[in-house]
Formats: sequence, structure tokens, C-alpha cells
Amino acid sequence: MKQHQRIYLIINPGAGQDEPIMEMIDRIFHDSGRQPITVHVLEEGEQAADLIRKVLPETDLVAVYGGDGSVTEAAAALIGTGIPLAIIPGGTANVLAKELGIPQDTETALRLIQQNQYQLKTIDTGLVNNRSFLLRVNLGVMAEMITETDPDLKDKIGQLAYGVATIKSIYEAEPVSYQLNIDGETVNANGVSLTVTNSGSMGIGDLQLSPDIHINDGLLDVVLLKDTGVLSILKAAGSALFGHETDAVSHWACREVTITMPEEQLYLCDDCEDKATSLHIKVVPASLSVVLPLNS
Repeated sequence: MKQHQRIYLIINPGAGQDEPIMEMIDRIFHDSGRQPITVHVLEEGEQAADLIRKVLPETDLVAVYGGDGSVTEAAAALIGTGIPLAIIPGGTANVLAKELGIPQDTETALRLIQQNQYQLKTIDTGLVNNRSFLLRVNLGVMAEMITETDPDLKDKIGQLAYGVATIKSIYEAEPVSYQLNIDGETVNANGVSLTVTNSGSMGIGDLQLSPDIHINDGLLDVVLLKDTGVLSILKAAGSALFGHETDAVSHWACREVTITMPEEQLYLCDDCEDKATSLHIKVVPASLSVVLPLNS
């Protein structure tokens, strides 16, 4: 396989992990003398995608150390270029890294690229109102679970902080009337949570939104949770745990979906918050090259 000679590594210093990342990089790359690498630590106000676009002509591989938000931002500059992205998990959830089977240990992930012990695979990405995403677009409870999570609590207890926010969001949730145009077919549905996802992983252990969701199948999946009654929540949880269908959740696979809402609603595009009354979402098949372990 091709050896990537020029590596550009971006570090998000605000990532959820507390570890000596610069010391690891010095020890693995600089001290070994194997791979030429340029390291840039993001400063306040800097955008990873802007930095990457400037160095693309002189770069063979881009790596990013951070959480899913940092990875999405970096990927925005690489989609469609063929230049691969290496993910060094440094966030709290690291959902995409788990989906792809990338080592969660920072040193192991760094050594993959330093020793050229990896393969390249292409994955799908998505567009929502012309903004790229890797994982999913969330509305309702699934969005509020993340936006309402206390950052200080997340620093202290990690992913458990999402559970605290979820309980609050479920208690306050009210159904929304959605009009969905799914690959040209119109569906009217009510629900408390609507997700259009490119990835099946929920970032918690082996939990999957559905075992039929894959990041390289050329499709997006629309998942609607109808209500927050105890029985519905138990059914949805059982579906995630055991991979079976349930009447508490509606699920469609598609290439394109337009969501129309009766009033402006908060939504989450990976880690980026926004508001809209209409969302146009489509898949961009096999548009991003990523670095994976040889045995994945």
C-alpha cells in the first residue's frame, strides 16, 4: 500500500481527553525519525477545514485529534478530494471512531499512521441544507440530549452526563408533526425524536440504532421515536440492545429526505446546532477516504 509521506495533524486542545498528546506525538513521530509530520494546535476562532484547505496541495494524509465535532469539521475539507482522514479519538463519545473500529487508545491510533499499518476505505457522508455531516442529523429528544448536557458534568463523568440530560429531555418532550418526503414519497408522522443517520453506532458500547444501518451502503436512515411513554422507551431500548424491530419506532432507508416542520425547530448536525423549519438531507456515497486498522 502507498506510504503517505506528508502528514498534517490537527489537535483540538478542548477535546474531552486529558492526556499528554504532544509528548506522545514527539515520542512516536519525531524521535523515531520515520514520518514527516506537521502538527497544528487549534487556537480560538480557527476552523480546521480552512486550515486543511490551505495545505492540501502539500499534504498526503490529514489526521485529527479530537471528538466527533472536530472530525466532522476536518472532513468537510476532504470530502471528494481523495486525501484520506486519520481519526485519533480524543473526545468524550468518539462515535465515528467506534463505528469504524478505530482504536480508542491514542497511542495505538497514532502508531497506525506512523507505521503505515492501516488500510484505506471510503465511507458515505451526508448533506443537510448544504452543510456536510458524517454521523447524523438529530431533532427532538436526541438533539436535546446533547445540547442540554452540562459541559462541566461531561468533564467529570463522561458519557453518563448524556443520560442525565436525556432523562430531562424525555420528561419535557412533546410530539412534533413532521412532513417527510422520502425519496419522493410523502409521509406525515408525529414523534418526539427524529434522526436522519449515516451511522448505526450510538457511541455507547455496542449499542446500535439498528443493525441494518451501515456507513458505506449509499443510504441514509430515518428513525422516528413516536412518544416518550414508558412502554415506548422500553421497546426502543430493547430494539437497540437486541436488534429487533418495534412498533415504537418507525424506520425508513433512503437516499434523500426533506423534513418540513410546523414551526422553527432546533436541530443538531453532528455537533453543530442550528434552527430551521425545513431540512433537505441527502447522502453523498463513497465520498470520504478514511484510515482503518488492517483487521477492520
